[in-house]
Amino acid sequence: MSAMAFAVEMVGVTKRFGPVTANKDVSFGAKSGEIHAIVGENGAGKTTLMNILFGLMQPDEGAIKIGGTPVVMETPRTAIGLGLGMVHQHFKLVPSLTVAENIFLGMEMTNLGLIDLKAQSEKARALSEEFGLQIDPDRPIHQLSVGAEQRVEILKVLARGANVVILDEPTAVLTPQESRDLFRIIRRFADTGMTVIFISHHLSEVLEVSDTVTVLRDGEVVGTRPTRELDEEALVRMMVGRNVNFDRRKRAQTSGETVLELREIYARDDRGLPALRDIDLEVKSGEIVGIVGVDGNGQTQLAEVVSGLRAPSYGHIVLNGVEVGHHDPGAMRQAGLAHVPANRLVHGVDAASDISSNVLMARQHTEPWSKFGIINWSRVRQLARNLIERFDIRASDENAVVKTLSGGNMQKVVVAREFSRHAPLLLIDQPTRGIDIGAMERIHDEIIRSRNSGSAILLISVQIDEILALADRVLVMFAGQISGEVDPENTTEEEIGTLMAGGSIGGEKAA
Repeated sequence: MSAMAFAVEMVGVTKRFGPVTANKDVSFGAKSGEIHAIVGENGAGKTTLMNILFGLMQPDEGAIKIGGTPVVMETPRTAIGLGLGMVHQHFKLVPSLTVAENIFLGMEMTNLGLIDLKAQSEKARALSEEFGLQIDPDRPIHQLSVGAEQRVEILKVLARGANVVILDEPTAVLTPQESRDLFRIIRRFADTGMTVIFISHHLSEVLEVSDTVTVLRDGEVVGTRPTRELDEEALVRMMVGRNVNFDRRKRAQTSGETVLELREIYARDDRGLPALRDIDLEVKSGEIVGIVGVDGNGQTQLAEVVSGLRAPSYGHIVLNGVEVGHHDPGAMRQAGLAHVPANRLVHGVDAASDISSNVLMARQHTEPWSKFGIINWSRVRQLARNLIERFDIRASDENAVVKTLSGGNMQKVVVAREFSRHAPLLLIDQPTRGIDIGAMERIHDEIIRSRNSGSAILLISVQIDEILALADRVLVMFAGQISGEVDPENTTEEEIGTLMAGGSIGGEKAA
């Protein structure tokens, strides 16, 4: 294939950060009308490569070509002017503004020197209808679901005239249903002649939606192949250099005491509407109870209630035999809770601090980490080094600032801190969201290890296959209630999907 056949091409790109080489002599090209996936483990260099392509970073070596012509991506504005658009993993929207105001932020439509809100709304509506991104342009961002927010980010890119769209982990915060909607949208882009560069950890998604796959490992290109020539096993071997096991994990039978008990729990959401209705559940030591459901059916509020972030409006929460229904998060931790939250940036890490400081969280008032209010930093840093090795956190050392890490490595910092506390109850919410294949296997192994050592684990995930691989019991949520319980060894994804949609298995309609 000649270079002129590529809509966008990177040739011999190298990027160094001090002694670390993030990209080493990377070359790849994507054609018009193609969905080109880029995959690799955390730290493989995917996001750095895309940041270079979009003008957020400058390469130390190499070239970028658009339509066969060499260009210099000095800034993102340069990239946008050349027809590139990038939808980042963490959205960059203003919650108080409307959909249309966010789409045209920085390029407002004006009339007689004033922002023409009506014209912006009409243009945003026309764009959304043209590309099948149905959304109300006059709704404030804070009222939207995560999937709708992503559609706004895509519309921002389209409004700026992009014909090359870079999607960085676009399904990391989406439900399976929202992901399928996204795939239809980007296939539509490709059918109209646009180029889509798709970065993802989910290999099933890559195989489903892409035309071509480029695999990065340790900053270098392992290979580029037509998707039709690959299966999941071959992709995994290219990414990590070995086979990875995601079958149901073997575990010994346990019959521990009840650690967490919820009875008749009711709670309201931020708008004051009912979010949880008559929730009863218990988790025993040495047991993983999986919670699965379409996002927005009460799982978020359930995690907030259990962690102390949201007070129930009615009901009883008992942890280790003690009523804790109105404890705050700090008191819940003292009572025996460790928490891996769904949103690592909001509730999981202090991104501006280093790994050692993040590992210290929830330990800063206890020995041997502190005494008489003085932190034993030598001991904390040693713990951080141990956890970096144990959880394979890709960082220069324990002093690395968390915001410089990839999203997956941020997640491993949270998981490492919480799992190493050896708390009686582990609340784990979306543990592998935005995580690569190798890290996912490691986190799954740590979940089973904690379970086998006697921890009670409440595991919330939108990934049905993850729940089936790990849970001892599975509870399905629909409309704020438990719609059914299934045995993970004697059920199917189809049966769980039926309960997730409010249907029934065995003859009875879900509540």
